[in-house]
Amino acid sequence: MSTKEDEFFMQLRATFRIEAAEHLQLIANGLLELERTREIKAQRSLVEAMFRAAHSLKGAARAADFSEIESRCQSLEDMFAGWKRQENVLAPAAFDAAHLTLNAISINLSAPELAGAVRAPIAEHAFGPPDRRPAVSPDASAPAVAPLPGTAKPAFSSEGSVRIAVAKLDMQMTEAEEMLAVKLTTVQRAQDLRELTQRFGAWKNQWAALEPEVRALRQTTDRPLPGRTGYPAGLGTVRMLEFLDWNLAYIKSLESKVAGLTRTADHDRHVVGKLVDDLLEDSKKLLLLPFATLAAPFPKLVRDLCRDQRKEANLVIRGEQVEIDKRILEEMKDPLMHLLRNCVDHGIETAETRVRLGKPARATITLAVSSMNDSKIELLVSDDGAGIDTSKVRHAAIEHGYLSEQQARQLGDAELQAQIFQAEVSTSPIITRLSGRGLGLAIVRERAEKLGGTVSVESRPQQGSSFRITLPSMLTTFRGILIESARRLFIVPTFHVERVARLKADDIQTVEGRETISLDGRAVALARLADVLELPPAQRNDNDKAGALIPITIQVMVLGTAEQHIAFAVDAVLDEQEVLVKPLRKPLSRVRHIAGVTVLGTGQVAPVLNVADLLKSAIKIGNAAVVNKKAAPVKAILVAENSITSRMLIKNILESAGYTVATAVDGMEAFTLLRSEKFDLLVSDVEMPRLNGFDLTTRIRADKKLTELPVVLVTALDMREDRERGIDVGANAYLVKSSFDQSNLLEAVRRLI
Repeated sequence: MSTKEDEFFMQLRATFRIEAAEHLQLIANGLLELERTREIKAQRSLVEAMFRAAHSLKGAARAADFSEIESRCQSLEDMFAGWKRQENVLAPAAFDAAHLTLNAISINLSAPELAGAVRAPIAEHAFGPPDRRPAVSPDASAPAVAPLPGTAKPAFSSEGSVRIAVAKLDMQMTEAEEMLAVKLTTVQRAQDLRELTQRFGAWKNQWAALEPEVRALRQTTDRPLPGRTGYPAGLGTVRMLEFLDWNLAYIKSLESKVAGLTRTADHDRHVVGKLVDDLLEDSKKLLLLPFATLAAPFPKLVRDLCRDQRKEANLVIRGEQVEIDKRILEEMKDPLMHLLRNCVDHGIETAETRVRLGKPARATITLAVSSMNDSKIELLVSDDGAGIDTSKVRHAAIEHGYLSEQQARQLGDAELQAQIFQAEVSTSPIITRLSGRGLGLAIVRERAEKLGGTVSVESRPQQGSSFRITLPSMLTTFRGILIESARRLFIVPTFHVERVARLKADDIQTVEGRETISLDGRAVALARLADVLELPPAQRNDNDKAGALIPITIQVMVLGTAEQHIAFAVDAVLDEQEVLVKPLRKPLSRVRHIAGVTVLGTGQVAPVLNVADLLKSAIKIGNAAVVNKKAAPVKAILVAENSITSRMLIKNILESAGYTVATAVDGMEAFTLLRSEKFDLLVSDVEMPRLNGFDLTTRIRADKKLTELPVVLVTALDMREDRERGIDVGANAYLVKSSFDQSNLLEAVRRLI
């Protein structure tokens, strides 16, 4: 095949992937709504739409030579055809099989080389037995279920629109953003000319002071010199006076010229500024997408999670038409998925528990977006579940060193709830593939702060929890404050600056070994920005050293997020301006304290400070809320596994991570070793001869010497009942072999010991 043909085929497959994503979303939304609706006419309409989508996708897959996808689409089409002819009932197993098939097709699209890793053929028995009855009998007493919120409706009409590659839009936006440097340059040049004009004023003042002497000197040139009748003043004096006259006229012409250039520069500044602002605004709109484009897959995600957890929940999506920068949508996809998983796994209860508590059997999870103003949006993820258990949060925060016991006792519920955003802090009683590692909410906060936003949580026992994320609506330029510290320029995002103040040096007090200041009647910790950034002291010239004095006043900026506020002392707060952040590239993609860089109007490059990093470093410097952990000796782990292959695999993984590992072939041998030797953790299979993993864990918890020993169960049993039994017997982690990843095992072990 020629290079030209190769390029065409690659372009064809790329186009197919875009088309396939639309068809898959339509089918997924149709399945979700079909599971809930009881109206026959609506069912037929949904089945017809899904049948057409599957048929179209099959034909497109054949054209793009995706034979695996074509085969799976044929299975879907056959199933939907049976539903159309009312030959098969709408059985739950059929819906599950259809969703698995969609997942398999998605894997084929994203990673064709993994196509064989997920097999989800739709078996005949999944369709339900052949039956000529209607798909769902029209039972008048059946409760009416509202259509699933957030199901697919076109976010915009295709009429009058074209499909443009995202890369081209990104390139257009980048070029438009670069024009901001031109705007800042015109502003700087206008400022330079105004300063030059002001210098003429200084010259005028000097000339006004000297002019009487020049006038007197000019008068002497008309008088004869003493003893030399008729001989005028010296020729040099005349020439000097002539030069002064020429100089006066020349300076005035320069002043007039500079004044004209200043007016022109001011005009250009206004014109270029407006053109750049309009170009940026219009370019930003190119990257605005309705929230529905991000939220579309979430109903299926919640549905699959609920099926896995044996729970029931409706996902209510609001604000689907609110437009947000595409780049923010991409960055927030994973955090929102973390929050939805958190709602299903931690928040909502099982149907039986909810009924016993007087709640509806089906929980409600809400995902809403709203515009706060022209530049900010708010994302809300809430549920009506059990709420956050602050006692578990307190225990986890103390265990991992984020709070001392005294600090934990002094905090209220709101402050304790905020601790769930710390890494490794989790309320889950057991580590599973979905939760318990304490990383999900830490990722949510990190991503929100990276985008210049904040995240907070509110929770009430048995009433549910609400997570609020405040973000900029557009990820382009932002307002920043230009500061100077250690004779270096930095930009601080205005979004995080609570206030700027000038204080007297004697206003600084020392409390418990830490400098603090008083603002609005509250004590605020003080940190020196130069110390936090670990900058060397600024070198002074000789003149500076001669007249160096201790400053009488200091300038501070109070920076804060949702949880912390700290004042930073700086040398000077210079200006607030609109800046364009340039991300750091490899190998500097993640530099502590630095979120990016920007080019000022003067051409200087100024780092943009990462406020979240500054706060963390300032806390560490002040030894506040941080408990230093002592280096621990090498930990000993016992592995109980009857399969020699699995036993050696786990042993090798743990030893490679630096642990000392012993092995046992079954639960009975493991229990004997535990009673005779010292181990820090047990990794055990469940299905073993003589003594299985559940019974082994029960014996460990009943033994006074072993009751605190962490236990990690690694098993092939993935049923909900098995996981619940693991919790009941006292296991600390439950990892499933079918989704086994060595990083999951090591992470669980690290957390527990």
